[in-house]
Amino acid sequence: MPPNAQVLVAHGPYEACGNVDYRTSRLEGLQAMLHKEGHTVELEEIDDWNKVEIWVNGEKVFDCKIQDLEYGSDGELDPLCQKAVENVNNAF
Repeated sequence: MPPNAQVLVAHGPYEACGNVDYRTSRLEGLQAMLHKEGHTVELEEIDDWNKVEIWVNGEKVFDCKIQDLEYGSDGELDPLCQKAVENVNNAF
């Protein structure tokens, strides 16, 4: 995938402290790492609870539970963030 790709990060709501809501704090590291690689990131809210999907050129290249991503990290030490960025970089 060439640099400066348009990456869609679709995320659903999840429960924290008894409240179900859309939150992006677990996506901060993922966004930071994608920006570092030169990609443009667009966030989209979806109805699927606890879900993160990454789409490039209309193709889903990665998905996971949003709660498996590290909270408020820079993504450097999060193996899921590293795998997601690798999948985006290898997308066609």
